[in-house]
Amino acid sequence: MVPKITWIHHSVLVPALLMISAAHDNSSKPTLLRLSDKLMAGYKKGVRPVYNWRQTTTVFIDVMVYAILGVDEKNQVLTTYIWYRQFWVDEFLTWDPKEYENVSQISIPTEKIWVPDILINEFVDVGKSPDIPYVYVNYEGRVQNYKPIQVVTACSLNIYNFPFDLQNCSLTFTSWLHTIQDINVSLWRTPEEVKEDKSLFMNKGEWELLYVLSQYRMFVENEDSFAEMKFHVVIKRRPLFYAVNLLLPSMFLMVMDIIGFYLPPDSGERVSFKITLLLGYSVFLIVVSDTLPATAIGTPLIGVYFVVCMALLVISLTETILIVRLVHKQDLQPHVPEWMKRLVLEKITVLLCIRDKKKFSTSRINSSDMSQQMENSSTDKLAHYNSETIKDYDKSMGVILPTKESSVVVDSILHEIASIRQYLEKRDEYRDIAKEWLQIGYVLDVLLFRVYLVAVLAYTVTLATMWSYWQHA
Repeated sequence: MVPKITWIHHSVLVPALLMISAAHDNSSKPTLLRLSDKLMAGYKKGVRPVYNWRQTTTVFIDVMVYAILGVDEKNQVLTTYIWYRQFWVDEFLTWDPKEYENVSQISIPTEKIWVPDILINEFVDVGKSPDIPYVYVNYEGRVQNYKPIQVVTACSLNIYNFPFDLQNCSLTFTSWLHTIQDINVSLWRTPEEVKEDKSLFMNKGEWELLYVLSQYRMFVENEDSFAEMKFHVVIKRRPLFYAVNLLLPSMFLMVMDIIGFYLPPDSGERVSFKITLLLGYSVFLIVVSDTLPATAIGTPLIGVYFVVCMALLVISLTETILIVRLVHKQDLQPHVPEWMKRLVLEKITVLLCIRDKKKFSTSRINSSDMSQQMENSSTDKLAHYNSETIKDYDKSMGVILPTKESSVVVDSILHEIASIRQYLEKRDEYRDIAKEWLQIGYVLDVLLFRVYLVAVLAYTVTLATMWSYWQHA
Protein backbone atom coordinates (compact mmCIF):
# COMPACT_ATOMS: atom_id res chain seq x y z
CA MET A 1 0.00 0.00 0.00
CA VAL A 2 1.47 3.37 -1.09
CA PRO A 3 1.40 6.10 1.60
CA LYS A 4 -0.56 9.18 0.78
CA ILE A 5 1.48 12.37 0.48
CA THR A 6 -0.12 15.64 1.58
CA TRP A 7 1.07 18.74 -0.29
CA ILE A 8 1.01 22.13 1.53
CA HIS A 9 0.79 25.27 -0.50
CA HIS A 10 3.67 27.74 -0.14
CA SER A 11 1.31 30.60 0.64
CA VAL A 12 0.48 28.92 3.92
CA LEU A 13 3.90 27.51 4.73
CA VAL A 14 5.99 30.71 4.38
CA PRO A 15 4.00 32.91 6.82
CA ALA A 16 4.00 30.09 9.33
CA LEU A 17 7.76 29.76 9.10
CA LEU A 18 8.18 33.53 9.50
CA MET A 19 6.03 33.52 12.62
CA ILE A 20 8.02 30.68 14.10
CA SER A 21 11.27 32.53 13.29
CA ALA A 22 9.96 35.80 14.78
CA ALA A 23 8.84 34.01 17.93
CA HIS A 24 12.22 32.37 18.19
CA ASP A 25 13.97 35.74 17.70
CA ASN A 26 11.78 37.52 20.33
CA SER A 27 12.42 34.79 22.85
CA SER A 28 16.13 35.24 22.31
CA LYS A 29 16.09 39.06 22.78
CA PRO A 30 16.74 40.65 26.19
CA THR A 31 13.64 41.49 28.18
CA LEU A 32 14.18 45.25 28.21
CA LEU A 33 14.76 45.26 24.45
CA ARG A 34 11.58 43.29 23.84
CA LEU A 35 9.65 45.63 26.11
CA SER A 36 11.08 48.71 24.40
CA ASP A 37 10.22 47.34 20.97
CA LYS A 38 6.71 46.57 22.15
CA LEU A 39 6.16 50.08 23.57
CA MET A 40 7.66 51.93 20.62
CA ALA A 41 5.87 49.85 17.97
CA GLY A 42 3.45 52.23 16.30
CA TYR A 43 3.93 54.99 18.94
CA LYS A 44 3.28 58.55 17.71
CA LYS A 45 4.90 61.13 19.95
CA GLY A 46 3.08 63.99 18.25
CA VAL A 47 -0.31 62.88 19.63
CA ARG A 48 -1.46 63.35 23.20
CA PRO A 49 -1.42 59.82 24.71
CA VAL A 50 -5.07 59.23 25.58
CA TYR A 51 -7.56 56.78 24.12
CA ASN A 52 -10.45 59.16 24.76
CA TRP A 53 -9.62 62.61 23.44
CA ARG A 54 -12.03 64.13 25.97
CA GLN A 55 -9.82 62.84 28.79
CA THR A 56 -7.58 65.53 30.29
CA THR A 57 -3.91 64.79 30.86
CA THR A 58 -2.93 65.98 34.33
CA VAL A 59 0.74 66.87 34.85
CA PHE A 60 1.91 66.78 38.49
CA ILE A 61 4.69 69.26 39.26
CA ASP A 62 7.23 69.61 42.07
CA VAL A 63 10.07 72.09 42.63
CA MET A 64 12.99 71.96 45.08
CA VAL A 65 15.49 74.79 45.26
CA TYR A 66 19.20 73.89 45.23
CA ALA A 67 20.88 77.30 45.35
CA ILE A 68 20.53 81.02 44.64
CA LEU A 69 23.21 81.70 42.03
CA GLY A 70 22.76 85.41 41.52
CA VAL A 71 20.52 88.42 42.06
CA ASP A 72 20.90 91.20 39.51
CA GLU A 73 19.14 94.22 40.99
CA LYS A 74 19.92 96.48 38.06
CA ASN A 75 18.36 94.17 35.43
CA GLN A 76 15.78 92.72 37.84
CA VAL A 77 16.89 89.15 37.16
CA LEU A 78 17.11 86.17 39.54
CA THR A 79 19.23 83.10 38.76
CA THR A 80 18.37 79.93 40.69
CA TYR A 81 19.25 76.27 40.43
CA ILE A 82 16.26 73.97 41.02
CA TRP A 83 15.36 70.30 40.82
CA TYR A 84 12.26 70.10 38.69
CA ARG A 85 10.08 66.97 38.82
CA GLN A 86 6.96 66.14 36.89
CA PHE A 87 4.95 63.06 36.04
CA TRP A 88 1.89 62.22 33.93
CA VAL A 89 0.09 59.12 32.69
CA ASP A 90 0.78 57.95 29.13
CA GLU A 91 -1.96 55.50 28.22
CA PHE A 92 0.04 54.19 25.27
CA LEU A 93 2.95 53.03 27.44
CA THR A 94 1.46 50.18 29.49
CA TRP A 95 2.28 46.47 29.73
CA ASP A 96 1.83 43.38 31.85
CA PRO A 97 4.92 42.83 34.03
CA LYS A 98 4.32 39.05 34.09
CA GLU A 99 5.02 38.86 30.38
CA TYR A 100 8.37 40.62 30.80
CA GLU A 101 9.94 38.91 33.80
CA ASN A 102 8.17 41.22 36.27
CA VAL A 103 9.80 44.38 34.87
CA SER A 104 7.75 47.18 36.42
CA GLN A 105 9.56 50.23 34.97
CA ILE A 106 11.88 51.12 32.15
CA SER A 107 13.87 54.14 31.00
CA ILE A 108 13.01 55.52 27.58
CA PRO A 109 14.63 58.34 25.62
CA THR A 110 12.72 61.55 26.13
CA GLU A 111 12.82 62.42 22.45
CA LYS A 112 10.84 59.30 21.51
CA ILE A 113 7.70 59.94 23.57
CA TRP A 114 5.14 62.68 24.05
CA VAL A 115 6.20 65.33 26.59
CA PRO A 116 3.93 68.13 27.83
CA ASP A 117 4.92 71.67 26.86
CA ILE A 118 5.22 72.93 30.44
CA LEU A 119 7.37 76.08 30.57
CA ILE A 120 8.17 78.84 33.06
CA ASN A 121 6.53 82.14 32.17
CA GLU A 122 9.28 84.24 33.79
CA PHE A 123 12.09 82.80 31.65
CA VAL A 124 14.36 85.53 30.24
CA ASP A 125 17.45 83.51 29.34
CA VAL A 126 18.52 79.91 28.79
CA GLY A 127 20.55 78.67 31.73
CA LYS A 128 23.40 76.18 31.71
CA SER A 129 21.37 73.11 32.59
CA PRO A 130 22.58 69.51 32.14
CA ASP A 131 20.76 67.47 29.51
CA ILE A 132 18.89 64.48 30.96
CA PRO A 133 17.96 62.35 27.91
CA TYR A 134 15.79 59.71 29.65
CA VAL A 135 12.52 59.39 31.53
CA TYR A 136 11.21 56.58 33.69
CA VAL A 137 7.99 54.77 32.70
CA ASN A 138 6.23 52.20 34.87
CA TYR A 139 3.85 49.47 33.68
CA GLU A 140 0.79 51.62 34.40
CA GLY A 141 2.00 54.31 31.98
CA ARG A 142 3.24 56.75 34.62
CA VAL A 143 6.06 58.83 33.10
CA GLN A 144 8.50 60.43 35.56
CA ASN A 145 10.64 63.28 34.24
CA TYR A 146 13.33 64.50 36.67
CA LYS A 147 15.85 67.15 35.70
CA PRO A 148 17.95 69.91 37.31
CA ILE A 149 17.45 73.33 35.73
CA GLN A 150 19.34 76.61 35.99
CA VAL A 151 16.52 79.12 35.89
CA VAL A 152 17.13 82.71 34.79
CA THR A 153 13.89 84.54 35.45
CA ALA A 154 12.59 88.08 35.69
CA CYS A 155 11.73 89.18 39.21
CA SER A 156 10.54 92.43 40.72
CA LEU A 157 13.30 93.07 43.24
CA ASN A 158 12.73 95.59 46.02
CA ILE A 159 16.06 96.77 47.45
CA TYR A 160 14.76 99.63 49.58
CA ASN A 161 15.54 97.67 52.78
CA PHE A 162 19.04 96.62 51.64
CA PRO A 163 20.91 94.86 53.26
CA PHE A 164 17.97 93.59 55.35
CA ASP A 165 15.77 92.92 52.34
CA LEU A 166 13.45 90.03 51.55
CA GLN A 167 12.74 89.02 47.96
CA ASN A 168 9.71 87.14 46.68
CA CYS A 169 10.25 85.75 43.19
CA SER A 170 7.77 83.52 41.40
CA LEU A 171 8.20 80.56 39.05
CA THR A 172 5.01 79.99 37.07
CA PHE A 173 4.65 76.61 35.34
CA THR A 174 1.98 76.39 32.66
CA SER A 175 1.31 74.82 29.28
CA TRP A 176 2.39 77.14 26.54
CA LEU A 177 -0.30 76.04 24.08
CA HIS A 178 -2.76 73.49 25.50
CA THR A 179 -5.92 74.58 27.27
CA ILE A 180 -7.12 73.12 30.53
CA GLN A 181 -9.33 70.67 28.60
CA ASP A 182 -6.17 69.03 27.22
CA ILE A 183 -3.51 69.59 29.90
CA ASN A 184 -4.06 70.45 33.53
CA VAL A 185 -1.39 70.97 36.19
CA SER A 186 -1.38 69.91 39.80
CA LEU A 187 0.97 69.81 42.78
CA TRP A 188 2.95 66.62 43.32
CA ARG A 189 3.34 67.01 47.09
CA THR A 190 1.25 68.86 49.64
CA PRO A 191 1.76 72.65 49.94
CA GLU A 192 3.10 72.20 53.49
CA GLU A 193 5.79 69.77 52.34
CA VAL A 194 6.83 72.09 49.53
CA LYS A 195 6.97 75.07 51.87
CA GLU A 196 9.15 73.54 54.58
CA ASP A 197 11.47 71.41 52.41
CA LYS A 198 15.01 72.85 52.56
CA SER A 199 16.90 69.58 52.46
CA LEU A 200 18.56 70.27 49.11
CA PHE A 201 19.27 73.98 49.55
CA MET A 202 22.93 74.96 49.88
CA ASN A 203 22.65 77.78 52.44
CA LYS A 204 26.26 78.92 52.66
CA GLY A 205 25.97 81.90 50.34
CA GLU A 206 24.66 85.43 50.59
CA TRP A 207 21.00 84.43 50.39
CA GLU A 208 18.96 82.27 52.75
CA LEU A 209 15.88 80.35 51.60
CA LEU A 210 12.95 81.01 53.92
CA TYR A 211 10.21 78.98 52.24
CA VAL A 212 8.56 78.13 48.92
CA LEU A 213 4.85 78.82 48.57
CA SER A 214 2.70 77.10 45.95
CA GLN A 215 -0.45 78.40 44.32
CA TYR A 216 -2.74 76.91 41.66
CA ARG A 217 -4.62 79.27 39.40
CA MET A 218 -6.88 78.97 36.38
CA PHE A 219 -7.18 81.94 34.06
CA VAL A 220 -9.06 82.74 30.86
CA GLU A 221 -7.41 84.22 27.80
CA ASN A 222 -9.16 84.72 24.46
CA GLU A 223 -12.11 82.63 25.68
CA ASP A 224 -9.79 79.69 26.45
CA SER A 225 -9.06 78.44 29.94
CA PHE A 226 -5.52 77.68 31.03
CA ALA A 227 -4.09 76.25 34.23
CA GLU A 228 -0.87 77.30 35.96
CA MET A 229 1.08 76.36 39.07
CA LYS A 230 3.01 79.21 40.68
CA PHE A 231 5.85 78.74 43.17
CA HIS A 232 6.85 81.77 45.27
CA VAL A 233 10.52 81.52 46.27
CA VAL A 234 11.02 83.75 49.33
CA ILE A 235 14.68 84.49 50.12
CA LYS A 236 16.43 86.75 52.64
CA ARG A 237 19.83 88.41 52.33
CA ARG A 238 22.38 87.80 55.06
CA PRO A 239 23.36 91.32 56.24
CA LEU A 240 26.50 90.57 58.27
CA PHE A 241 28.97 91.29 55.45
CA TYR A 242 27.36 94.63 54.61
CA ALA A 243 26.95 95.60 58.27
CA VAL A 244 30.67 95.06 58.91
CA ASN A 245 31.96 96.66 55.71
CA LEU A 246 29.44 99.48 55.22
CA LEU A 247 27.56 100.41 58.37
CA LEU A 248 30.27 100.09 61.03
CA PRO A 249 32.90 102.28 59.26
CA SER A 250 30.27 104.95 58.70
CA MET A 251 29.25 104.80 62.36
CA PHE A 252 32.87 105.08 63.47
CA LEU A 253 33.34 108.24 61.40
CA MET A 254 30.17 109.75 62.85
CA VAL A 255 31.36 108.94 66.40
CA MET A 256 34.68 110.64 65.65
CA ASP A 257 32.77 113.68 64.41
CA ILE A 258 30.85 113.85 67.70
CA ILE A 259 34.06 113.48 69.72
CA GLY A 260 35.54 116.34 67.68
CA PHE A 261 33.19 118.75 69.45
CA TYR A 262 35.27 118.32 72.61
CA LEU A 263 38.16 120.13 70.96
CA PRO A 264 38.28 123.76 72.18
CA PRO A 265 36.64 126.00 69.59
CA ASP A 266 39.40 128.61 69.92
CA SER A 267 42.24 126.14 69.36
CA GLY A 268 41.99 126.21 65.57
CA GLU A 269 42.34 122.43 65.24
CA ARG A 270 38.66 121.55 65.12
CA VAL A 271 38.10 122.88 61.60
CA SER A 272 41.01 120.92 60.12
CA PHE A 273 39.92 117.80 62.03
CA LYS A 274 36.39 117.92 60.68
CA ILE A 275 37.53 118.71 57.14
CA THR A 276 39.70 115.58 57.35
CA LEU A 277 36.68 113.55 58.48
CA LEU A 278 34.60 114.91 55.60
CA LEU A 279 37.28 113.98 53.07
CA GLY A 280 37.63 110.52 54.62
CA TYR A 281 33.89 109.95 54.38
CA SER A 282 33.91 111.04 50.73
CA VAL A 283 36.63 108.47 49.97
CA PHE A 284 34.62 105.86 51.88
CA LEU A 285 31.53 106.54 49.73
CA ILE A 286 33.60 106.19 46.56
CA VAL A 287 34.89 102.82 47.74
CA VAL A 288 31.45 101.42 48.66
CA SER A 289 29.62 102.81 45.62
CA ASP A 290 30.24 99.56 43.71
CA THR A 291 28.93 97.48 46.60
CA LEU A 292 25.53 99.14 46.75
CA PRO A 293 22.91 97.61 44.42
CA ALA A 294 22.10 99.78 41.41
CA THR A 295 18.55 100.04 40.16
CA ALA A 296 16.52 102.56 38.23
CA ILE A 297 13.40 102.03 40.36
CA GLY A 298 14.55 103.59 43.62
CA THR A 299 17.40 104.22 46.03
CA PRO A 300 18.01 101.83 48.91
CA LEU A 301 17.60 103.20 52.40
CA ILE A 302 21.28 102.66 53.14
CA GLY A 303 22.10 105.08 50.30
CA VAL A 304 19.86 107.67 51.95
CA TYR A 305 21.63 106.91 55.23
CA PHE A 306 25.04 107.66 53.70
CA VAL A 307 23.77 110.89 52.15
CA VAL A 308 22.27 112.05 55.45
CA CYS A 309 25.52 111.19 57.27
CA MET A 310 27.41 113.28 54.74
CA ALA A 311 24.94 116.12 55.29
CA LEU A 312 25.41 115.86 59.07
CA LEU A 313 29.17 116.09 58.63
CA VAL A 314 28.73 119.21 56.49
CA ILE A 315 26.41 120.74 59.10
CA SER A 316 28.94 119.93 61.83
CA LEU A 317 31.72 121.58 59.84
CA THR A 318 29.54 124.65 59.21
CA GLU A 319 28.76 124.96 62.91
CA THR A 320 32.45 124.69 63.76
CA ILE A 321 33.36 127.41 61.26
CA LEU A 322 30.73 129.75 62.72
CA ILE A 323 31.92 129.19 66.30
CA VAL A 324 35.58 129.63 65.36
CA ARG A 325 34.69 132.83 63.53
CA LEU A 326 32.86 134.03 66.61
CA VAL A 327 35.71 133.50 69.07
CA HIS A 328 38.51 134.84 66.83
CA LYS A 329 39.37 138.35 65.62
CA GLN A 330 37.59 139.97 68.55
CA ASP A 331 39.75 143.09 68.25
CA LEU A 332 37.72 144.02 65.19
CA GLN A 333 34.37 143.54 66.95
CA PRO A 334 32.43 145.76 69.35
CA HIS A 335 31.26 144.73 72.78
CA VAL A 336 28.63 141.98 72.97
CA PRO A 337 25.14 143.54 72.95
CA GLU A 338 23.31 143.44 76.25
CA TRP A 339 20.35 141.48 74.84
CA MET A 340 22.71 138.77 73.62
CA LYS A 341 24.37 138.61 77.03
CA ARG A 342 21.03 138.16 78.76
CA LEU A 343 19.85 135.59 76.21
CA VAL A 344 23.00 133.50 75.99
CA LEU A 345 24.74 133.92 79.35
CA GLU A 346 21.61 133.83 81.50
CA LYS A 347 18.72 132.00 79.81
CA ILE A 348 20.60 129.50 77.65
CA THR A 349 22.94 128.57 80.51
CA VAL A 350 19.86 127.75 82.60
CA LEU A 351 18.40 125.76 79.70
CA LEU A 352 21.64 123.81 79.27
CA CYS A 353 21.95 123.26 83.04
CA ILE A 354 25.45 124.74 83.17
CA ARG A 355 26.39 124.71 86.86
CA ASP A 356 29.55 126.83 86.75
CA LYS A 357 27.84 130.13 85.98
CA LYS A 358 30.74 132.20 87.36
CA LYS A 359 32.69 131.14 84.30
CA PHE A 360 30.17 132.97 82.11
CA SER A 361 29.57 135.99 84.39
CA THR A 362 29.74 139.48 82.91
CA SER A 363 31.94 141.15 85.52
CA ARG A 364 33.64 143.74 83.38
CA ILE A 365 35.24 146.76 85.13
CA ASN A 366 34.45 150.17 83.79
CA SER A 367 37.57 151.24 81.90
CA SER A 368 36.87 154.98 82.10
CA ASP A 369 36.54 154.96 85.91
CA MET A 370 39.67 152.90 86.25
CA SER A 371 41.54 155.21 83.91
CA GLN A 372 40.48 158.30 85.84
CA GLN A 373 41.58 156.81 89.12
CA MET A 374 44.87 155.67 87.65
CA GLU A 375 45.42 159.11 86.12
CA ASN A 376 44.79 161.06 89.35
CA SER A 377 46.88 158.69 91.43
CA SER A 378 49.74 158.62 88.95
CA THR A 379 49.75 162.42 88.54
CA ASP A 380 49.80 163.10 92.27
CA LYS A 381 52.54 160.58 92.90
CA LEU A 382 54.59 161.80 89.97
CA ALA A 383 54.29 165.47 90.98
CA HIS A 384 55.25 164.70 94.56
CA TYR A 385 58.12 162.49 93.40
CA ASN A 386 59.40 165.13 90.97
CA SER A 387 59.32 167.97 93.52
CA GLU A 388 61.17 165.95 96.10
CA THR A 389 63.74 164.75 93.55
CA ILE A 390 64.44 168.28 92.24
CA LYS A 391 64.91 169.66 95.74
CA ASP A 392 67.34 166.91 96.68
CA TYR A 393 69.21 167.32 93.44
CA ASP A 394 69.51 171.06 93.92
CA LYS A 395 70.84 170.66 97.42
CA SER A 396 73.40 168.08 96.40
CA MET A 397 74.64 169.91 93.30
CA GLY A 398 74.25 173.41 94.56
CA VAL A 399 72.65 174.34 91.28
CA ILE A 400 69.22 175.79 90.92
CA LEU A 401 67.47 174.94 87.65
CA PRO A 402 65.08 177.32 86.15
CA THR A 403 61.43 176.68 86.96
CA LYS A 404 60.44 176.65 83.26
CA GLU A 405 62.82 173.80 82.37
CA SER A 406 61.54 171.74 85.31
CA SER A 407 57.93 172.00 84.13
CA VAL A 408 58.89 170.92 80.58
CA VAL A 409 60.58 167.76 81.84
CA VAL A 410 57.61 166.91 84.04
CA ASP A 411 55.15 167.43 81.17
CA SER A 412 57.19 165.18 78.88
CA ILE A 413 57.29 162.42 81.45
CA LEU A 414 53.55 162.72 82.07
CA HIS A 415 52.85 162.48 78.34
CA GLU A 416 54.83 159.27 78.04
CA ILE A 417 53.09 157.76 81.04
CA ALA A 418 49.70 158.73 79.62
CA SER A 419 50.56 156.98 76.32
CA ILE A 420 51.54 153.84 78.19
CA ARG A 421 48.39 154.04 80.25
CA GLN A 422 46.20 154.37 77.11
CA TYR A 423 47.90 151.40 75.52
CA LEU A 424 47.30 149.28 78.60
CA GLU A 425 43.69 150.42 78.77
CA LYS A 426 43.16 149.56 75.11
CA ARG A 427 44.68 146.15 75.62
CA ASP A 428 42.49 145.49 78.65
CA GLU A 429 39.43 146.57 76.64
CA TYR A 430 40.33 144.13 73.82
CA ARG A 431 40.75 141.41 76.38
CA ASP A 432 37.34 142.17 77.83
CA ILE A 433 35.77 142.05 74.36
CA ALA A 434 37.56 138.78 73.56
CA LYS A 435 36.45 137.30 76.88
CA GLU A 436 32.83 138.28 76.23
CA TRP A 437 32.73 136.79 72.72
CA LEU A 438 34.57 133.70 73.92
CA GLN A 439 31.94 133.17 76.59
CA ILE A 440 29.19 133.58 74.00
CA GLY A 441 31.00 131.18 71.67
CA TYR A 442 31.41 128.48 74.32
CA VAL A 443 27.75 128.60 75.32
CA LEU A 444 26.54 128.52 71.71
CA ASP A 445 28.97 125.67 70.98
CA VAL A 446 27.48 123.60 73.80
CA LEU A 447 23.96 124.39 72.58
CA LEU A 448 24.67 123.46 68.97
CA PHE A 449 26.55 120.33 70.02
CA ARG A 450 23.60 119.06 72.04
CA VAL A 451 21.18 119.82 69.22
CA TYR A 452 23.47 118.00 66.78
CA LEU A 453 23.82 115.05 69.17
CA VAL A 454 20.04 114.77 69.57
CA ALA A 455 19.59 114.81 65.79
CA VAL A 456 22.21 112.08 65.28
CA LEU A 457 20.76 109.89 68.03
CA ALA A 458 17.19 110.29 66.74
CA TYR A 459 18.32 109.43 63.22
CA THR A 460 20.28 106.38 64.42
CA VAL A 461 17.43 105.06 66.56
CA THR A 462 14.95 105.48 63.72
CA LEU A 463 17.11 103.56 61.23
CA ALA A 464 17.94 100.84 63.75
CA THR A 465 14.26 100.37 64.58
CA MET A 466 13.25 100.19 60.93
CA TRP A 467 15.98 97.70 60.01
CA SER A 468 15.29 95.57 63.08
CA TYR A 469 11.60 95.47 62.22
CA TRP A 470 12.29 94.46 58.63
CA GLN A 471 14.78 91.81 59.69
CA HIS A 472 12.33 90.11 62.02
CA ALA A 473 9.25 90.65 59.86
